[in-house]
Amino acid sequence: MIKVRSKLPFRCVPVAFFVLCFAAHTVTAEQVTPGEGEQKLIAEQALQDEDATQVYAGVRYVWLGRHQIEVTITAPDRLRQDVLIRLTAGAKNDRRTFLVRWQDKQGAVKDQPVEYGGYDGFRPLDLPVPKELRPPVTVRFLGTGARQGFFSRIAVVAGDAKGVVNGSSVAMKVSLIPAAPPGPVDGGFAATYPEFARLWQESVNPAEDLAADNPERTFRLAARHGRQAHEMFFRCRKYMEGWLAQADPKTGLIPRNLIASRDIWNPEDAAADNYPFLVLTAFVTDKPLFEGRMLEMLRTETRLTSRLDAIPDAWSFSKQGFVRSEPNLAALIFGGSEYVKDGLLPLTEYLGPSPWLERLIAIENAIWKHAPLSTPFGPIPSDNVEVNGEQLQVLSRLYWLTGEKRYLEWAERLGDYYLLGSNHPTRHFRDLRLRDHGCEIVSGLCELYVAVSFAHPEKADAYRAPIHEMCDRILEVGCDARGMMYNVIQPQVGTHDSGICDTWGYNYNGIYSVYLIDKTPQYREAVRRVLSHLRDDVGDYHWGSADEYADSLEGAINLYNREPIPSAAEWIDRKIHDMWKPQRPDGIIEGWHGDGNVARTALMYAFWKTQGLRAEPWREDIRLGAVFQKGQLHVSLTVDRPWTGRLLFDRPRHKHFFHLPVDYPRINQFPEWFTVDESESLVVEDLMRKDRLVISAQKAWSGLEVDLPGPGEYRWIVTKQDR
Repeated sequence: MIKVRSKLPFRCVPVAFFVLCFAAHTVTAEQVTPGEGEQKLIAEQALQDEDATQVYAGVRYVWLGRHQIEVTITAPDRLRQDVLIRLTAGAKNDRRTFLVRWQDKQGAVKDQPVEYGGYDGFRPLDLPVPKELRPPVTVRFLGTGARQGFFSRIAVVAGDAKGVVNGSSVAMKVSLIPAAPPGPVDGGFAATYPEFARLWQESVNPAEDLAADNPERTFRLAARHGRQAHEMFFRCRKYMEGWLAQADPKTGLIPRNLIASRDIWNPEDAAADNYPFLVLTAFVTDKPLFEGRMLEMLRTETRLTSRLDAIPDAWSFSKQGFVRSEPNLAALIFGGSEYVKDGLLPLTEYLGPSPWLERLIAIENAIWKHAPLSTPFGPIPSDNVEVNGEQLQVLSRLYWLTGEKRYLEWAERLGDYYLLGSNHPTRHFRDLRLRDHGCEIVSGLCELYVAVSFAHPEKADAYRAPIHEMCDRILEVGCDARGMMYNVIQPQVGTHDSGICDTWGYNYNGIYSVYLIDKTPQYREAVRRVLSHLRDDVGDYHWGSADEYADSLEGAINLYNREPIPSAAEWIDRKIHDMWKPQRPDGIIEGWHGDGNVARTALMYAFWKTQGLRAEPWREDIRLGAVFQKGQLHVSLTVDRPWTGRLLFDRPRHKHFFHLPVDYPRINQFPEWFTVDESESLVVEDLMRKDRLVISAQKAWSGLEVDLPGPGEYRWIVTKQDR
């Protein structure tokens, strides 16, 4: 079926150019498979991104979600019949889409949507050059849809060698252009709940012409925080309901995504990025669900998917068996490491000891039991910087949590491998990736440095110079004038790509942790600089997906917790709404495992707005917010109908759960705001009942009983005192 569409050239062309309108139709893989007959290769070039980190099945490629590909074909006269552009096109047992935009020297423009796939790996894909175009012809490949194309090679081929100009007179030039990140797309969720959308949109000027020390001003701000937190909890609850509705009926496990991998559960995606934040959402909003279905999902995946001791492997719902017929050790270690660090560790950060911690420890022990790579420092799990960076983070925290020296010893193997051997990230790496899949090694090594500074000072002395060398070089060549970090740097030569990474805060976590140990002033100032530039200089920069917003906002929240720069808070308040825009009416956000990371960051944001307070049981009409000012916590709780429950206060979890010597910033932690230690008690002034009571830390953690007789706002002032 041919559809006529309106078209615009990719770049503005002079008015004198004549733009031809072509009928555009979607081309399928079946229409563009290589033709038969005599063909002549005119030009060919391999494709790979600038940091060479995009690899599938051992083949490097360029993904249209990250780069547009522009090709210019020059020839002395009209390209005669059957000239083809041949792409080596990748797929992952899915369907891929992209747009081909043709333009010739006359300004003629033709858009051609393409769909291909249904196989695994790379296959040739031929696109005939429109015969009406006059050289030089420029063609640009642009990503479209949820699953954008990726390619490993490009060539110009004459379909009929007898009918084309001499190949030596035809030239091809290939350029990679960073894909402009799209702005957030409204998925229609807010329109489904207009009564709440109006509530979320209410904006309160914190001053409102009231003096800064006026208590009414503070409570109005706390009420605003309650509305902001309510949006996060409500949206997370609907996200959870949406994904649970997609669970496999037989196993109860959620699929990897709702696009092309609906048939599988896997540890590195479904388990690591999505399931844990369903668990945490249930813990906050539905305790029976948390204690029932969520725990049963853990038991099911442990029983079904554990393949090498406790290490899980990908599971097929249709087969009711493993996806791979034989276990692959590298894949097992990668998936297990992802599940432990991205999923089970954040749950432990908030929940403390739990069945999820038991699963974490079992997987971690199995990973190191089967560590296959021999090094001068002892066996390690992998030479993959993502895996080893994750392991450094997990082991550093597990050492403090359990007190078992083996975890620190394993971490030090990795530290020696990177800091004392020939694998230093900035001295030896040709490319150091500062975005996801590479940033883990930076923060992981810094996290180990914190651990050995308290637990093994001699090792800290050995690590100090190489750790500072790494941090200094990243700050020297890895940041723009605002302090935002590039995706990839070439630390040996001092170059970098042009893109800004969403994981900038993850790298700063590590640098700030080193500051906490060595008090290096420039490390703190680097963090303060980037936070100070967020509102005005980063402003409305759009990352490409909700997951990228989530990682960027998480970094900002975590660092703001340590360096509370007001303009950074304003930026976080604004961008959190962009993160949620893609959410659909059914609660699903983008339909892949990255949805869980959105919920993770939303919960972090909500706990900031409540200062760690929780209302239990949660209900859709509850708006709980708090402001800490001048040593007092001002609490506002608004309900639409009577409510009886408890207000639960937070504790210093880094101390109580992990026994950390210092609360350094950590990837995927849940920052602490107003916490109650065991040596403290709380003085609670109830402004409605005009009474005052003192409660112990244990009572604060288990919950202050509250009985609200009717709709309205209720207020408390809470002050800590030593017992």
